[in-house]
Amino acid sequence: MIPNNGPTYEAVLAALKAGYRHIDSAAAYFNEEDVGRAVRDSGIPREEIFVTSKLWLQDHGYEQAKKGIARSLRKLNLGYIDLYLVHQPYGDVAGAWKAMEEAKAEGKIRSIGVSNMTPALWNRFVPQFETKPAVNQVEFNPLFQQKEIRALMNDTGTKLEAWYPLGHGDASLLSNPVITQLAEKYGKNAGQIILRFEVQDGVITLPKSTNPERIRTNLDIFDFALTDEEMEKMHALDTGKGTHNPDAPGVEEMLRGAFVIED
Repeated sequence: MIPNNGPTYEAVLAALKAGYRHIDSAAAYFNEEDVGRAVRDSGIPREEIFVTSKLWLQDHGYEQAKKGIARSLRKLNLGYIDLYLVHQPYGDVAGAWKAMEEAKAEGKIRSIGVSNMTPALWNRFVPQFETKPAVNQVEFNPLFQQKEIRALMNDTGTKLEAWYPLGHGDASLLSNPVITQLAEKYGKNAGQIILRFEVQDGVITLPKSTNPERIRTNLDIFDFALTDEEMEKMHALDTGKGTHNPDAPGVEEMLRGAFVIED
């Protein structure tokens, strides 16, 4: 969620230089153009970079989703999108999904998925889908491990992608004694311990940063591994509570009124 007109372009270039190959964007981040420009200017072959974007809920419904997909393709200007998600699961999700399935069949999108789906929303919409979601991108960190939705996703082979994988700077998470003790043991910072736990637990992580040094250190997690006992201690941190509840009354209305994406 980094804005267009500068910060996104520089952050994406820094990430690609550091070795990242998965870039996450969305129509509602208003940064697809800068993401596409950075990928094109990086000098890295397009096929080596995995780009995600997302359909905003104003474009739900079959016909409107086709327009939203075309807009994302045009703004990114990368030939195709590797992964395209339903950003917020409200309204005519089934119609939007049908348009996404067609775009996938046409090669415009390589894979399709959903975001912010709780068990209730999953059970409402996913049974209507002919193609099951490749991923569900949801809030996830050691304090909110999404156990119930992960069980449903396992049945369809759907992967979990984490947003706020570092708890959005939550001091209670970053200073948790279990995490700080592991950081001291392995010579890492708290964020690196958290990201290592998530990757080791099979979660696709999407840490956000515009700081080149933080971008680099967030990737420096593959020279150590947590033991089974340490993983158990990390699993025990789960509170089952996050910062965003997609099932809460008024959330859909709030999101619909947040902004309008224009051509």
